[in-house]
Amino acid sequence: MSIRRADSLGGKAAIVGIGATEFSKDSGRSELKLAVEAVRAALDDAGLTPADVDGLVTFTMDTSPEITVAQAAGIGELSFFSRIHYGGGAACATVQQAALAVASGITDVVVCYRAFNERSGRRFGSGVQRREPTAEGAALGWNLPYGLLTPASWVAMAAQRYLHAYGLEPEVFGHVAVVDRRNAARNPAAYFHGKPITLADHAASRWIVEPLRLLDCCQETDGGQALVVTSLERARDLPRPPAVVVAAAQGAGRSQEQMTSFYRDGLTGLPETAVVARQLWRSSGLSPADIDVGILYDHFTPFVLMQLEEFGFCGPGEAGAFVAADALPLNTHGGQLGEAYLHGMNGVAEAVRQIRGTSVNQVAGAVRSLVTAGAGVPTSGLVIGADG
Repeated sequence: MSIRRADSLGGKAAIVGIGATEFSKDSGRSELKLAVEAVRAALDDAGLTPADVDGLVTFTMDTSPEITVAQAAGIGELSFFSRIHYGGGAACATVQQAALAVASGITDVVVCYRAFNERSGRRFGSGVQRREPTAEGAALGWNLPYGLLTPASWVAMAAQRYLHAYGLEPEVFGHVAVVDRRNAARNPAAYFHGKPITLADHAASRWIVEPLRLLDCCQETDGGQALVVTSLERARDLPRPPAVVVAAAQGAGRSQEQMTSFYRDGLTGLPETAVVARQLWRSSGLSPADIDVGILYDHFTPFVLMQLEEFGFCGPGEAGAFVAADALPLNTHGGQLGEAYLHGMNGVAEAVRQIRGTSVNQVAGAVRSLVTAGAGVPTSGLVIGADG
């Protein structure tokens, strides 16, 4: 089983284009239009045209089907189309799917995209509404009658246990919020551009679900993001420096549910993230010491701390101090707390910018970026590196 050995995908594909719409609270246009704008912007960035594209990958939650995006964007025949489940956990897996298709010769150029009106349209933070009967819904049914109705409430259960187990206070989560907003303040594309916060601001923000405060929760965003993936050989002939897919992985843990995995042996970690971490380190031959930038999925601050611990950057219960010490450049675009909530796709784009040397918060000499997708659900991750 590949979960127990290194895979051979690394170094065969690269991200060669990134494109996005503006990030707003009211886009004023359809999700399809947002998707097409992002796809075209990414192709322009790559120096390619719609005619070059023969594959598309998106999320199961996306309302713009691959064939519809292809038609609206002027893309012709498709030899590959795929969708990844589990919300934000799909972000890095879209690139993995694209890289697999390219490496196997099924396609030449694949565009990964995600677009939604998550603020002006359907707001995911509002929780469960009009859900069709499914196995996932049955799992939620054990929690909904007791008031656990929203993503914040589901994460709060694990966050509360984390604080109790390690003798910490909710203020420890504030270090993530402060770092993200500091980086967002210097990013003109970020919704919270020019608006840093302090630990005091975090502590003064209102409770959402204890121990989570408002500033522990990501924002809601309208917008679109797209990424172009092709073979490393072809990438070397394109205008932008290739951002090489060094390693890619998906992971689900034992007793996994979608954000309500409360029947595991413990709640202080993220077993699905541990699966991804083991595979990324095993396949890339790298370790935390080799990573220059961490782009960690930050829908809620406690799960950033747990991800750092699962990846081995620090010990259990130590991630708050690790972040406070700026031991690793983190979410240099501002994250989903500061830049935009695009289900993690904007984080992949930031990892590419770091490898290109074009980030507004550029880390000097950055050659390897770690990117993670949504935590608390079946998830995915990437190591993206410079060519050579």
